[in-house]
Amino acid sequence: MTPEAKDAQDSRRNEMPEKQRAVLRKAIKLEWATIAWVLFSIVLVGIVAGQSQAMRSAWIEDMLSLVPPIAFLLASRISKAVATRKHPYGKHRSIVIGHQAAALALLIMGSLLIYEAVSALIKGERPPIGLAILFGHDVWSGWLMIGVMISVSIPMVIVGRVKINLAKDLHDKLLYADADMAKADWGTAVASTVGVLGIGLGFWWADAVAALVISASILRDGVINMKAAISDLGDGRAMTYDNSAPHPLNDDVEKAALEMHWVKDARARVRDQGRFFHTELFVEPVEGYTPAPEEITSLVKQIQDLDWKLQDVVFSIVGKIARLQAPS
Repeated sequence: MTPEAKDAQDSRRNEMPEKQRAVLRKAIKLEWATIAWVLFSIVLVGIVAGQSQAMRSAWIEDMLSLVPPIAFLLASRISKAVATRKHPYGKHRSIVIGHQAAALALLIMGSLLIYEAVSALIKGERPPIGLAILFGHDVWSGWLMIGVMISVSIPMVIVGRVKINLAKDLHDKLLYADADMAKADWGTAVASTVGVLGIGLGFWWADAVAALVISASILRDGVINMKAAISDLGDGRAMTYDNSAPHPLNDDVEKAALEMHWVKDARARVRDQGRFFHTELFVEPVEGYTPAPEEITSLVKQIQDLDWKLQDVVFSIVGKIARLQAPS
Protein backbone atom coordinates (compact mmCIF):
# COMPACT_ATOMS: atom_id res chain seq x y z
CA MET A 1 0.00 0.00 0.00
CA THR A 2 1.39 3.42 -0.96
CA PRO A 3 1.82 6.10 1.76
CA GLU A 4 -0.94 8.15 0.10
CA ALA A 5 -3.37 5.22 0.11
CA LYS A 6 -2.49 4.38 3.69
CA ASP A 7 -3.07 8.01 4.75
CA ALA A 8 -6.45 8.01 3.00
CA GLN A 9 -7.42 4.92 4.98
CA ASP A 10 -6.14 6.42 8.23
CA SER A 11 -8.03 9.67 7.60
CA ARG A 12 -11.30 7.77 7.63
CA ARG A 13 -10.35 6.46 11.05
CA ASN A 14 -9.23 9.60 12.85
CA GLU A 15 -10.31 12.45 10.56
CA MET A 16 -7.05 14.37 10.85
CA PRO A 17 -6.49 17.06 8.20
CA GLU A 18 -3.74 16.54 5.63
CA LYS A 19 -1.44 19.02 7.39
CA GLN A 20 -1.62 17.07 10.66
CA ARG A 21 -1.19 13.73 8.88
CA ALA A 22 1.99 15.08 7.26
CA VAL A 23 3.23 16.28 10.66
CA LEU A 24 2.44 12.87 12.16
CA ARG A 25 4.43 11.11 9.42
CA LYS A 26 7.38 13.38 10.16
CA ALA A 27 7.08 12.77 13.91
CA ILE A 28 7.03 8.99 13.40
CA LYS A 29 10.19 9.13 11.27
CA LEU A 30 11.85 11.35 13.84
CA GLU A 31 10.97 8.94 16.66
CA TRP A 32 12.53 6.00 14.77
CA ALA A 33 15.66 8.11 14.27
CA THR A 34 15.61 9.00 17.97
CA ILE A 35 15.46 5.34 18.99
CA ALA A 36 18.43 4.53 16.75
CA TRP A 37 20.49 7.43 18.14
CA VAL A 38 19.60 6.65 21.77
CA LEU A 39 20.63 3.00 21.30
CA PHE A 40 23.96 4.21 19.90
CA SER A 41 24.32 6.59 22.86
CA ILE A 42 23.56 3.82 25.37
CA VAL A 43 26.35 1.67 23.95
CA LEU A 44 28.82 4.57 23.80
CA VAL A 45 28.11 5.87 27.32
CA GLY A 46 28.15 2.33 28.69
CA ILE A 47 31.65 1.77 27.29
CA VAL A 48 33.16 4.86 28.95
CA ALA A 49 31.00 5.12 32.12
CA GLY A 50 33.38 3.27 34.42
CA GLN A 51 32.44 3.56 38.12
CA SER A 52 31.22 7.17 37.93
CA GLN A 53 27.82 7.55 39.60
CA ALA A 54 27.00 10.55 37.38
CA MET A 55 27.84 8.62 34.22
CA ARG A 56 25.76 5.64 35.38
CA SER A 57 22.83 7.99 36.04
CA ALA A 58 23.27 9.50 32.57
CA TRP A 59 23.37 5.99 31.09
CA ILE A 60 20.13 5.03 32.85
CA GLU A 61 18.53 8.29 31.70
CA ASP A 62 19.46 7.31 28.14
CA MET A 63 17.73 3.97 28.71
CA LEU A 64 14.63 5.83 29.93
CA SER A 65 14.75 8.03 26.84
CA LEU A 66 13.59 4.99 24.86
CA VAL A 67 10.25 4.83 26.69
CA PRO A 68 8.55 7.98 25.26
CA PRO A 69 9.36 7.35 21.56
CA ILE A 70 8.36 3.68 21.80
CA ALA A 71 5.14 4.65 23.63
CA PHE A 72 4.47 7.30 20.96
CA LEU A 73 4.88 4.84 18.10
CA LEU A 74 2.63 2.25 19.75
CA ALA A 75 -0.02 4.79 20.75
CA SER A 76 -0.04 6.38 17.29
CA ARG A 77 -0.79 3.00 15.78
CA ILE A 78 -3.45 2.01 18.33
CA SER A 79 -5.22 5.39 18.19
CA LYS A 80 -6.09 4.85 14.51
CA ALA A 81 -8.58 2.11 15.42
CA VAL A 82 -12.19 2.82 14.43
CA ALA A 83 -14.86 3.31 17.08
CA THR A 84 -16.84 0.19 18.00
CA ARG A 85 -19.63 -0.67 20.44
CA LYS A 86 -16.97 -1.84 22.88
CA HIS A 87 -14.92 1.34 22.38
CA PRO A 88 -17.51 3.97 21.32
CA TYR A 89 -15.00 6.82 21.60
CA GLY A 90 -12.35 4.98 19.59
CA LYS A 91 -8.89 4.50 21.08
CA HIS A 92 -7.62 8.05 21.00
CA ARG A 93 -6.78 7.88 24.69
CA SER A 94 -3.97 5.44 23.97
CA ILE A 95 -1.92 8.64 23.59
CA VAL A 96 -2.77 9.61 27.18
CA ILE A 97 -2.06 6.09 28.45
CA GLY A 98 1.32 6.15 26.70
CA HIS A 99 1.97 9.53 28.32
CA GLN A 100 1.22 8.04 31.74
CA ALA A 101 3.45 5.00 31.11
CA ALA A 102 6.38 7.26 30.20
CA ALA A 103 5.76 9.39 33.30
CA LEU A 104 5.64 6.31 35.56
CA ALA A 105 8.98 5.09 34.20
CA LEU A 106 10.51 8.49 34.95
CA LEU A 107 9.10 8.55 38.48
CA ILE A 108 10.36 5.08 39.39
CA MET A 109 13.85 5.49 37.95
CA GLY A 110 14.24 9.05 39.25
CA SER A 111 13.41 7.86 42.78
CA LEU A 112 15.83 4.90 42.58
CA LEU A 113 18.67 7.07 41.24
CA ILE A 114 18.16 9.67 44.00
CA TYR A 115 18.38 6.87 46.56
CA GLU A 116 21.64 5.63 45.02
CA ALA A 117 23.14 9.13 44.85
CA VAL A 118 22.25 9.92 48.48
CA SER A 119 23.61 6.53 49.59
CA ALA A 120 26.90 7.24 47.78
CA LEU A 121 27.20 10.59 49.58
CA ILE A 122 26.48 9.04 52.98
CA LYS A 123 28.96 6.19 52.42
CA GLY A 124 31.59 8.56 51.04
CA GLU A 125 32.21 6.47 47.93
CA ARG A 126 35.24 7.60 45.90
CA PRO A 127 34.88 6.33 42.32
CA PRO A 128 38.25 6.05 40.53
CA ILE A 129 38.78 7.29 36.98
CA GLY A 130 41.84 5.71 35.43
CA LEU A 131 43.73 5.99 32.16
CA ALA A 132 42.77 4.69 28.75
CA ILE A 133 45.03 3.97 25.78
CA LEU A 134 43.94 5.98 22.74
CA PHE A 135 45.95 5.76 19.51
CA GLY A 136 48.93 4.52 21.50
CA HIS A 137 48.78 7.32 24.10
CA ASP A 138 47.67 7.28 27.73
CA VAL A 139 44.58 9.47 28.10
CA TRP A 140 42.63 10.27 31.28
CA SER A 141 39.32 8.43 30.92
CA GLY A 142 37.48 11.48 32.24
CA TRP A 143 38.14 13.32 28.98
CA LEU A 144 36.57 10.44 27.05
CA MET A 145 33.51 10.54 29.31
CA ILE A 146 33.09 14.29 28.84
CA GLY A 147 33.60 14.07 25.08
CA VAL A 148 31.04 11.29 24.72
CA MET A 149 28.41 13.07 26.85
CA ILE A 150 28.70 16.31 24.90
CA SER A 151 28.73 14.51 21.53
CA VAL A 152 25.59 12.43 22.19
CA SER A 153 23.67 15.31 23.81
CA ILE A 154 23.92 17.96 21.09
CA PRO A 155 21.81 16.10 18.47
CA MET A 156 19.16 15.31 21.10
CA VAL A 157 18.82 18.96 22.07
CA ILE A 158 18.30 19.92 18.41
CA VAL A 159 15.80 17.10 17.85
CA GLY A 160 13.97 18.08 21.02
CA ARG A 161 13.32 21.58 19.72
CA VAL A 162 11.99 20.18 16.44
CA LYS A 163 9.68 17.78 18.29
CA ILE A 164 8.18 20.59 20.37
CA ASN A 165 6.86 22.25 17.20
CA LEU A 166 5.47 18.94 15.98
CA ALA A 167 3.82 18.30 19.36
CA LYS A 168 2.13 21.70 19.14
CA ASP A 169 0.75 21.00 15.65
CA LEU A 170 -0.54 17.56 16.71
CA HIS A 171 -1.64 18.54 20.22
CA ASP A 172 0.35 15.53 21.44
CA LYS A 173 1.39 15.62 25.08
CA LEU A 174 3.31 12.35 24.81
CA LEU A 175 5.44 13.76 22.00
CA TYR A 176 5.91 16.97 24.01
CA ALA A 177 7.11 14.96 27.04
CA ASP A 178 9.60 13.19 24.78
CA ALA A 179 10.72 16.52 23.30
CA ASP A 180 11.13 18.07 26.74
CA MET A 181 13.33 15.17 27.89
CA ALA A 182 15.47 15.36 24.75
CA LYS A 183 15.80 19.15 24.98
CA ALA A 184 16.94 18.84 28.59
CA ASP A 185 19.81 16.49 27.69
CA TRP A 186 22.21 19.41 27.88
CA GLY A 187 21.54 19.52 31.64
CA THR A 188 22.54 15.87 31.95
CA ALA A 189 25.70 16.51 29.92
CA VAL A 190 26.67 19.51 32.06
CA ALA A 191 25.97 17.69 35.35
CA SER A 192 27.94 14.59 34.35
CA THR A 193 30.82 16.74 33.07
CA VAL A 194 30.99 18.64 36.38
CA GLY A 195 30.91 15.35 38.28
CA VAL A 196 33.74 13.81 36.26
CA LEU A 197 35.87 16.97 36.48
CA GLY A 198 35.20 17.09 40.22
CA ILE A 199 36.64 13.59 40.63
CA GLY A 200 39.69 14.61 38.61
CA LEU A 201 40.23 17.63 40.88
CA GLY A 202 39.92 15.53 44.03
CA PHE A 203 36.36 16.45 45.02
CA TRP A 204 35.03 12.92 45.56
CA TRP A 205 31.52 14.16 46.40
CA ALA A 206 31.10 16.03 43.07
CA ASP A 207 30.21 12.81 41.24
CA ALA A 208 27.40 11.90 43.65
CA VAL A 209 26.08 15.48 43.68
CA ALA A 210 26.03 15.52 39.87
CA ALA A 211 24.17 12.21 39.89
CA LEU A 212 21.70 13.70 42.37
CA VAL A 213 21.08 16.69 40.05
CA ILE A 214 20.44 14.38 37.08
CA SER A 215 18.15 12.17 39.18
CA ALA A 216 16.18 15.14 40.48
CA SER A 217 15.67 16.28 36.88
CA ILE A 218 14.33 12.84 35.94
CA LEU A 219 11.99 12.82 38.95
CA ARG A 220 10.77 16.35 38.16
CA ASP A 221 9.91 15.32 34.58
CA GLY A 222 8.05 12.32 35.96
CA VAL A 223 5.97 14.37 38.40
CA ILE A 224 5.02 17.00 35.80
CA ASN A 225 4.03 14.45 33.17
CA MET A 226 2.20 12.19 35.62
CA LYS A 227 0.06 15.12 36.84
CA ALA A 228 -0.83 16.00 33.25
CA ALA A 229 -1.68 12.39 32.32
CA ILE A 230 -3.81 11.84 35.44
CA SER A 231 -5.71 15.06 34.74
CA ASP A 232 -6.51 13.94 31.18
CA LEU A 233 -7.48 10.40 32.24
CA GLY A 234 -9.63 11.88 35.00
CA ASP A 235 -11.59 13.99 32.48
CA GLY A 236 -9.97 17.23 33.55
CA ARG A 237 -10.54 20.40 31.54
CA ALA A 238 -8.76 20.35 28.17
CA MET A 239 -5.32 21.96 28.46
CA THR A 240 -2.76 23.13 25.92
CA TYR A 241 -0.22 20.63 24.54
CA ASP A 242 2.36 21.73 27.13
CA ASN A 243 -0.23 21.73 29.94
CA SER A 244 0.62 25.34 30.77
CA ALA A 245 -2.92 26.74 30.52
CA PRO A 246 -6.55 25.81 29.74
CA HIS A 247 -6.98 25.30 26.00
CA PRO A 248 -8.57 28.34 24.25
CA LEU A 249 -11.15 26.05 22.62
CA ASN A 250 -12.87 25.73 26.01
CA ASP A 251 -14.03 29.33 25.65
CA ASP A 252 -14.26 29.37 21.85
CA VAL A 253 -16.96 26.69 21.84
CA GLU A 254 -19.14 28.69 24.24
CA LYS A 255 -18.57 31.92 22.30
CA ALA A 256 -19.64 30.24 19.06
CA ALA A 257 -22.88 29.06 20.68
CA LEU A 258 -23.63 32.47 22.24
CA GLU A 259 -23.38 34.11 18.81
CA MET A 260 -26.61 32.32 17.80
CA HIS A 261 -29.64 34.61 18.09
CA TRP A 262 -31.67 31.87 19.78
CA VAL A 263 -29.11 31.02 22.48
CA LYS A 264 -29.58 32.66 25.88
CA ASP A 265 -26.75 30.85 27.67
CA ALA A 266 -24.23 28.10 26.85
CA ARG A 267 -21.67 26.05 28.75
CA ALA A 268 -19.20 23.55 27.36
CA ARG A 269 -17.37 20.61 28.89
CA VAL A 270 -14.30 19.93 26.75
CA ARG A 271 -12.10 16.97 27.64
CA ASP A 272 -8.88 15.74 26.12
CA GLN A 273 -9.07 12.36 24.39
CA GLY A 274 -5.45 12.40 23.25
CA ARG A 275 -5.08 14.43 20.07
CA PHE A 276 -8.82 15.04 19.82
CA PHE A 277 -11.36 16.68 22.12
CA HIS A 278 -14.74 15.36 23.22
CA THR A 279 -17.16 18.25 23.72
CA GLU A 280 -20.47 18.33 25.57
CA LEU A 281 -22.36 21.55 24.90
CA PHE A 282 -25.33 22.58 27.07
CA VAL A 283 -27.52 25.27 25.51
CA GLU A 284 -30.32 27.24 27.13
CA PRO A 285 -32.53 28.77 24.38
CA VAL A 286 -34.16 32.17 24.75
CA GLU A 287 -37.53 31.94 26.47
CA GLY A 288 -40.29 30.59 24.25
CA TYR A 289 -37.99 29.66 21.36
CA THR A 290 -37.56 26.11 20.09
CA PRO A 291 -34.60 25.77 17.71
CA ALA A 292 -35.22 23.86 14.49
CA PRO A 293 -33.14 20.74 13.77
CA GLU A 294 -31.37 22.66 10.98
CA GLU A 295 -30.30 25.36 13.45
CA ILE A 296 -28.90 22.77 15.83
CA THR A 297 -27.04 21.01 13.01
CA SER A 298 -25.66 24.35 11.84
CA LEU A 299 -24.37 25.20 15.32
CA VAL A 300 -22.70 21.80 15.76
CA LYS A 301 -21.00 22.15 12.36
CA GLN A 302 -19.89 25.68 13.20
CA ILE A 303 -18.26 24.39 16.39
CA GLN A 304 -16.55 21.50 14.59
CA ASP A 305 -15.21 23.96 12.02
CA LEU A 306 -13.45 25.92 14.76
CA ASP A 307 -10.66 23.36 14.95
CA TRP A 308 -9.85 19.88 13.63
CA LYS A 309 -9.59 18.58 17.21
CA LEU A 310 -13.32 19.19 17.81
CA GLN A 311 -14.51 16.12 15.93
CA ASP A 312 -16.90 14.79 18.62
CA VAL A 313 -19.58 17.25 19.77
CA VAL A 314 -22.59 16.25 21.89
CA PHE A 315 -25.38 18.84 21.99
CA SER A 316 -28.00 19.16 24.75
CA ILE A 317 -30.86 21.65 25.06
CA VAL A 318 -31.78 22.38 28.67
CA GLY A 319 -34.40 24.56 30.34
CA LYS A 320 -31.76 26.08 32.59
CA ILE A 321 -28.08 25.28 32.84
CA ALA A 322 -27.28 23.69 36.19
CA ARG A 323 -24.00 24.59 37.86
CA LEU A 324 -23.10 20.91 38.31
CA GLN A 325 -23.74 20.22 34.62
CA ALA A 326 -21.12 22.66 33.45
CA PRO A 327 -19.28 24.53 36.22
CA SER A 328 -18.10 28.02 35.32
